[in-house]
Amino acid sequence: MSLARFTQSSLDRFFDNDLLDWSNRNFSKTNTTLPSVNIRESKEEFLIDVAVPGFDKNDFKIEVNNDVLTVSSEKQEESETKDEKGKHGERYTKREFSYQAFIRSFTLPDDADADRVTASYDKGILTVLIPKKEETKPKTARMIEIK
Repeated sequence: MSLARFTQSSLDRFFDNDLLDWSNRNFSKTNTTLPSVNIRESKEEFLIDVAVPGFDKNDFKIEVNNDVLTVSSEKQEESETKDEKGKHGERYTKREFSYQAFIRSFTLPDDADADRVTASYDKGILTVLIPKKEETKPKTARMIEIK
């Protein structure tokens, strides 16, 4: 008789719980595209890369509450160009504005250290680093001396 054991990795739980969840936890207020994410796992940490070009690091709000990591942004831009003398004597005015907002939430796995989450923003990619708890990291083998 053989025993088969199925275990679900922490990385799989990220995808199961969050990418298919289109409730109020993951949405865009403006019917624009929700930013894409890549989620990676190593022995020491989880990394979430969020594709958000054209933003500034001050445009983001990142928080952890009850083991749920939430990344959100609300950005409003406005520009105006005026030219009183057009080619044919007409008055020319151009005003453009845009508003973008989104929320992405992720349930942190049990082995994530929610107290040590950090984030950085570089070249359109917001990277959220979630360290693993020390007690859950794999330990190296140690030799036992026989007495």
